[in-house]
Amino acid sequence: MPSARLAPASLLALLVACGDDTNTSASASASQSSTAPSSSSSSSDTVDPPTSTTPTSTPTDATSASGTIGDSEGKTTSTTAEPTSTGGTTVGISASSSSGDTTTTGGGTTTTGGDTTTTTGDTTTGQNCEPGDTQGMGDVEKSYLWVANSDEGSISKVDTQKLLEVARYRSGPLGGYNENPSRTAVSFDGRFVIVNNRQSGRSTVIAANIEDCVDANGNGKIETSQSKVDLLAWGTDECVRWSIVHPYNGDIGGGPRGVTWSPGVFNKETCQFEHPVVWVGYLPGAQPGAAHMVRLDGATGKVEETVVIDNWSIGDTSWGPYGAALDKDLNVWFTGLRGELFRVNTGEDPATFDRWAPPFNGQFYGMTVDPDGDPWFGNNCGPIQTFDPVQEKFIDVPGTDGACLRGLAADKNGAVWVTDNGMCGVWQIDHKTNTVIKFHTLNPCSIPVGVSTDLEGFVWIVDESGWAWKIDPKNVPAMQKIDIVGDHYTYSDMTGGQLKSVILPQ
Repeated sequence: MPSARLAPASLLALLVACGDDTNTSASASASQSSTAPSSSSSSSDTVDPPTSTTPTSTPTDATSASGTIGDSEGKTTSTTAEPTSTGGTTVGISASSSSGDTTTTGGGTTTTGGDTTTTTGDTTTGQNCEPGDTQGMGDVEKSYLWVANSDEGSISKVDTQKLLEVARYRSGPLGGYNENPSRTAVSFDGRFVIVNNRQSGRSTVIAANIEDCVDANGNGKIETSQSKVDLLAWGTDECVRWSIVHPYNGDIGGGPRGVTWSPGVFNKETCQFEHPVVWVGYLPGAQPGAAHMVRLDGATGKVEETVVIDNWSIGDTSWGPYGAALDKDLNVWFTGLRGELFRVNTGEDPATFDRWAPPFNGQFYGMTVDPDGDPWFGNNCGPIQTFDPVQEKFIDVPGTDGACLRGLAADKNGAVWVTDNGMCGVWQIDHKTNTVIKFHTLNPCSIPVGVSTDLEGFVWIVDESGWAWKIDPKNVPAMQKIDIVGDHYTYSDMTGGQLKSVILPQ
């Protein structure tokens, strides 16, 4: 098992001036306490549990489920999943309903009736197929960019082909910076997005397609946002599938950030992945000096396993797991803010983890994983770096020293894209040779933060100050701009294209 060496004292004392986890406009500071209930109190939500995945079904009684978190004895390499404390309150969970020979359940499951097998969403019916036959995420025409609006407490749904914001959803009941959404991640099939609210400690999942929304009030139609100005009250948008509050430490730094989906098990008969799960990281309230990475059932939000990361002592330790991404073996890589690199070995039962201390110049901020399974980091400030898991070696990209780096994404064609606040643009890196292809200036440019790649291979750069760029890697100067009103402190896989490029590289 790799050993973790201590970072130099000078590294821990370094004050980095070119970027932090607070918003530049009116965001809560790192030391501010959350206005949401603490980890010892229960959350009270107004979302009624939906009862069906189809817009016209007759509702039946549904029971709201709550996950349990296992605060196991801290180990350096492993954790058990035995629950010893109560997790967050789960709302908006789809319950099974039956009518004749037909059974309908939540996301990632199938519907059967008589001798016919079908699925919800954009999947193939009744065929024997291989992963990727549906392009990994259904129709390209239903490809979306999901942008967190930190100042509004909402998330925007943007059509990646039409460059049109088609809907907005509340990410929690408190609104605005009291929720403070940041990280988003899209499921492998593109049907669901999760948004993490770092101030309130809440994670919320929203269905991308009307087929996966739920007629909660049984009026025969789906009530959901229809445009960028159509922000429905919390608990009334029927495309919000579930929401939970983690037992975090009550501080904005401890709220959930690092997040990634894992696709689940592929069913050749239904041509879809079943039982997708979500991994989310936060700092627990009941376990100082430790961090949690929890595995959630993607359909319900129920906590299935908790990996306890003890000795959370390197870097800015008042922040929890800062970024996360899946590799081709379905292991979860994540980093602390200017802290250590971790890998959760999901093939073990219970899951174990490995850890590596950062190199002397490592100031890990944004992170991603390329199609080869190698993690990458945007140091803030410092060089772009990658990590060779076989040799357990950190590698600098020449010519990028001193950059003020933020988000990263890897495309399926072999490039890693990294935003730079100092030079106000984006680096294009060859992930095979670990060298710079080119630096691209953005104009206008304010605070480029998040990066994601969509189903067609386009690169998306989200600027915190209210817009996004769509970039064709083959013709970068022809980039297109779309205005998205709000303060967008957003990271992670905002399109699902990152996950697809790793699981099904072309």
